[in-house]
Parts: sequence; structure tokens; C-alpha cells
Amino acid sequence: MTMTPFVLIFASYFIGAIPWGFLIARYCGGVDIRQVGSRNIGATNVWRTLGAKFGVAVLLLDALKGLLPTLLFMRFVPIEMQFHVAVGCGIAAVIGHMFPCWLGFRGGKGVATGLGVAVVLGPYAALAALVAFGITLGTTRLVSLGSILASVLFAVVQVWLLLPHPFAADIWSLSLFSLSIPLLIVFQHRGNIARLWRGEEHRFGEKRKPEEPNELDGPNECDQTNDDED
Repeated sequence: MTMTPFVLIFASYFIGAIPWGFLIARYCGGVDIRQVGSRNIGATNVWRTLGAKFGVAVLLLDALKGLLPTLLFMRFVPIEMQFHVAVGCGIAAVIGHMFPCWLGFRGGKGVATGLGVAVVLGPYAALAALVAFGITLGTTRLVSLGSILASVLFAVVQVWLLLPHPFAADIWSLSLFSLSIPLLIVFQHRGNIARLWRGEEHRFGEKRKPEEPNELDGPNECDQTNDDED
């Protein structure tokens, strides 16, 4: 059975937009994750708020939102279109996580979902990014810094692997993913970058002071300036 690529890409967006962090926190923990901690719907804030098992569950589910559409949906189009459709579905899933229609287009930062896509499209670059994230987190306990460095390294390694013609007809979409999604992830971390520059970024495992503000831009901006990575 074949399907129109645009249908598959739109479906991938809606899958990516499933707010697992919000749902698990609401129905398993009885809290609105957007109103506690850093107010981010990603795995790190769920981990800090509800504990490791819920944080890991959100991490895995968010990664699967990217992995499954990228891996499976290409099977519904002719073989000559499969690779580009897989990339399109992966990009759509990450955008869905960042800007979910179910939560007023206020979502996470796309790291876990992007990782799920990257494992399918660029496993070697994804492995390099994971190593960079692990080393950075282990030495600094800064999740945001690890996420930023891992995203940049993925882009560099993946484009390097595609040389000398990264925008050739058969791989241009992978280059587009490898440059655009890391750039979006870094942009989503702009508040974290400002805090890193000022030396105010929270470290993983560090308790937040009750009187500390949760974000830079005021009490109503709960998605773009928090200190979690996902």
C-alpha cells in the first residue's frame, strides 16, 4: 500500500507532538509539568519532579516519537522516494515535539526526539553525539551544555561523512536534517546559553531554591527559556 508523502509527514508531526512528559506527569504524578520545576515538558524536568523511572520513560517515549516514523513510514512510498520521505518524517516529528499543537505550540527542545531520528538516519554521527553528551554531563553536570555540544557535533560529523558532495541528489535531505535540526535545537536553548554565559545554569542533581525564578522572561513564558534540555 502506498501513501502520499505529505500525509506521512503530517502524521509524523502529530506523532511528534504527543506530549509524553505532560501526559505522564499529569496521569502518573498528578501534576501539570508546565507549572513545576523548569516548566519544561521534557524528560529532565519530569526526572527532577517525579523521579528517575518517569524521567527515563519520557526520554524513551520521546525518542521513539522520532525513531518510529522515520524508520517505518518510508515503507509506504515507492523505493526511489523512501530515503527523502524518511528524512521528512524525522524533521516533522522533531518539529512536532518542539511546537505541539496539543499544547498551544509550546513544547520541548527536541533533543530526545532528534536523537531517535538521528539513530536511524546517521547512526555514526549519533554515536559521536551521545559520547560528547555523556562526557559533558559527566564532567559538568550541565544537561543543556551537553545537549548543545552533542547537537553541534552531530551536524559536523554527519556533514563530514557526506563529503565531498553533501547536497548531491540522493543525500541532500539528510544534509538538510543534519544542519537544520541541530540549529533549531541550539536556538531552543537560547535561554540556557544566556545562563551558561552568566554562570547561572542549573546542574543536574542540584536542587532549585524555592525563591529562584524558573525562567528569564517572566511567569507566562514557560517553554522557551527554561533550563532543561528536552
